[in-house]
Order: sequence, then structure tokens, then C-alpha cells
Amino acid sequence: MKTNALLQIAVATGTAIAFDGAWATDWPQFGYDAAHSGNNPAETLLTAANVAQMTQRYAVTIPDVVNSAPVYLANVSTAAGVRDLLFALTQTGKLLAIDAASGSVVWSHTTSGSPVTTSSPAIDPGRAYVYSHGMDGKVHKYQVGDGTEIIDAKWPEVFTLKPNVEKANGSLALATWNGTSYLYSVTSGYEDSGDYQGHLTTINLGSGDQKVFNVMCSSVASHFTNGSGGNDCTSTGSAIWGRGGAVFDASLGKIYISTGNGAYTANVGNGMNWGDSVLSLSPDGTGATPGVPYDSYTPANFDYLGNHDSDLGSMSIALLPAPSGSSFLHLGMQGGKDDGLRLINLQDMSGGGGPRHVAGELQSITNIHPYDGAREQAAVWVDGSAATWVFHASVRNGLTAYKMSLGAGNVPMLTSQWIQYRGTAIGTTSPVIANGVLYHVGGCANVDSNCLFARNPLTGAALWSSAPLGQQHWQSPIVVNGRVYLFDEASQLHAFGNGNVDLIFANGFDAP
Repeated sequence: MKTNALLQIAVATGTAIAFDGAWATDWPQFGYDAAHSGNNPAETLLTAANVAQMTQRYAVTIPDVVNSAPVYLANVSTAAGVRDLLFALTQTGKLLAIDAASGSVVWSHTTSGSPVTTSSPAIDPGRAYVYSHGMDGKVHKYQVGDGTEIIDAKWPEVFTLKPNVEKANGSLALATWNGTSYLYSVTSGYEDSGDYQGHLTTINLGSGDQKVFNVMCSSVASHFTNGSGGNDCTSTGSAIWGRGGAVFDASLGKIYISTGNGAYTANVGNGMNWGDSVLSLSPDGTGATPGVPYDSYTPANFDYLGNHDSDLGSMSIALLPAPSGSSFLHLGMQGGKDDGLRLINLQDMSGGGGPRHVAGELQSITNIHPYDGAREQAAVWVDGSAATWVFHASVRNGLTAYKMSLGAGNVPMLTSQWIQYRGTAIGTTSPVIANGVLYHVGGCANVDSNCLFARNPLTGAALWSSAPLGQQHWQSPIVVNGRVYLFDEASQLHAFGNGNVDLIFANGFDAP
């Protein structure tokens, strides 16, 4: 009997089964995929029909706070046997490999240097290595099974020369284009002061070679040093803050970085400062010409955004599949701390036929979460009728669902479908969706704490919610192989699952 048939029987009867670990799904980077869509299309075990039966499988204390989301690799050979592993980076720089079944730490590595990080690691496409930001300003490479670090002429790879002022805020990201895999590291700053410029470091995972694209003084294609005595830039204060970091669009073969704060001078002469903009680059991290992206989007009120700490790039761009019949086939949604959303044509982001122009968005939505802005990664989903949805979270004020339709001239537009405001606690973190169920952290009803919610994405109705979990900051869930995993501000890892489908990963059954 095939495994998928066994799973159907198990779901119906509550039978615990074993199956071939090769069938299991991985969650290799923040937001699941290179687009950071937050959508796991391979999930089949948790459904809208059985998610109400979820219970907490464990809550374990880990060595320190993880202020992000884990990544997940199934069927890893370790000294203790084959295990499914979660990888997470604590805010003080300890990379943890955690047994997903029990929450116990299998191995760990610590780096020291910079004050704090909120980054997630990323798993190599070949599944042999995990990459992590180090507090020493370098990206480190470890074997997944035992944590052995790869140290050679290239690794560890520098991502900043001034880790005390440039922060690894966004997560590591991965993409493969034309047979070459790339690792992307972005930098921001600590609060809004200091000698930081914001940049993208792209590492070719085949050769180990890297390229640097600076947001400020972009004509310089190398890491800046700290102070006027070295290779530095007098323009400061711009950063790439988004949780997902660099976003890859496989249909266009481009990566996108969204910047916040800092000067924007690219529309004046040959200016090379790209504050509060969305930039399009090639997969290897370079522009059309040195220091100039292939395309860019900058809102017309960029001065206001920069002067009022209303970063456009407080979140990474969300890639949205275009509806059938749309006049524009490649779309992105960019939110910001100014309580606004912009729908952008990714094939001509400003409508000006190239970079260095301002405005030109297809749609602008304002006052979506009054008195609060966007810092979380949106989740993107296409429903059974082929309609595109985007779920936009606010760190303090709730979760909003938008559905895409076509307006006059078949121009796409987003329309609000439902809003779930917060409870009495700070919440909502980056949402994710799996098998037609939307998951997010938000304020519990009538309790000054956070809860995990499972919702109907079409209506926002709660299908299930957890008991109070304490407080979350940037922590967000992942949903993989019938389990939901989530960290909190009390240094705990929570795992939830449907008790009627307890899966044991073992050999002996054919994969479907």
C-alpha cells in the first residue's frame, strides 16, 4: 500500500503510522521558499477539518531567546540516529540544531562580537550544510548532522566589517538560477544611529565568491569599514530591515531588496544613494551597470518617509501571482511603517522604463493599521478559484487579508476582505499558510498574552487557538509535516500537532 493511502486511513481513524522519511518536507529558509511567500504547499497532514484537534506536543526551554523563526530539515543522520532537525539562531549568536521530535539540542555553535541578531539560518539546497550569521560579521557554514564547521579559503564569509554598527536583522536567503545557487545576506543598523549604510552580500555557493551591493554609495562594490580612515561612505542610516531579507522572483530571474531610511539621491544626476526604495538586481547581486539596479521603485514622498522614520523597507516585498487576464503579469506588494501598501508592476516598477524615477505604483492603500506600520513578512496564497490573496500583519495592530481582482483596463488591485485586530497584548507576527489554513501569532482574547491561531484564510474565522504562550516579538511559526513550531520571548520552543496523526519517520514504506 502506498504511503499516501495509509495517511488517508490514519487521518480518518487516528492511527499512528510510519513512513519513508524521503517523503517528508523541508522548510529551508525564512518564509519557506526563495520568495518568502510563507506558503508551504506540500503540507497534507494538518487540514481545515482536523486542525481543531491540535494540542501542544511540548514546550521546552532553550539556551537563549530566538527572536525569529526556525528552519527545518527532515531525515538527518546524526550520532543519535536519523532525526528531523530544527535550526535556529539565538539573539546572542548561538546556532542550535534541535531534535524536532523532542525539542532537545543535538549540537550548537556560538560566535561572539556584535550585540544582537534577529536572523534565521538557511539550509543548503544539497541538504548537507546549514548557514548562519555570526556575531563576528561572518556567515558560517556547518554540516547539518554534527555541526562540524567548514573552514577553508572562502569560509567563513564576511558579510560586514563593522558588526558593532551593522546588524544581521533580516534572515539569510537562498535561490538557485541557471544551475547556480546563491546565499544572500542583508544588513541593517542598531536602532537609527551609527555609521551603517545597508548592503546585500551575495555568495556563490559553488565558487565561494561574493559580490556586494551597497544601498548608500552604491558605486562602491565592497564592504565599508568603520571611520574615515578606511573605505567608508559619508552617507549613513539606510538599511534592509525586512524579516525575509532578499526576495527572489524565479519568473523574472531577479532578486529584490527593500530599503528603509537614508537619503535617496538616485533621481538627481548620477546619485548613488537608494534610501526608501525597492531595487531589482540580478541573482548574483549585481545591477545593470556598476552600482545601478536594473529597476527601482521609490515613493514620491520619500523625503517624508526618511524624515519621520516611516521606512518603506521595514518589510521585504511580497511577490503576488497575477490574476488571469491581468494587464501586468509580475506584481509585488510593498508595505511600510507609514501604514501604507503599494502594488508595483515588477516589469516597470516606476512606470519610467528603468531605475532612478519616483512614484508609478499601480495602487496605493493608506491607513490600513492606524498608528502602526508593517514590519512583518506577508504571506501569499492562491485559493481554489485561482484568486491571489496576501495576508499582511502589523506588529501591534492585527492581521488584514487582501484579495486581488481586476479593475478598469484589467489593472490588478487589492481589496481588503477581513481584519482581525489584536487582543490586549502586542502581536501579530509574520503569518504563514499551509494546506488552506492560515497560522499566526496574535493577542489572545481577554488575556494580556499571545496565542497561536489557525484561521480560515477566506473569512478570518478562528479554527483553533492555543492557550496563552507569553510574549512574542519577531518570532513567527513554521508549519511542516503535521507540526507547528514557534519560539517565544521566554526562551521556549513550542511544538503543536494533531494527536490523531502522530508520524514516526522510519523506513519501510513506499513514498507516494
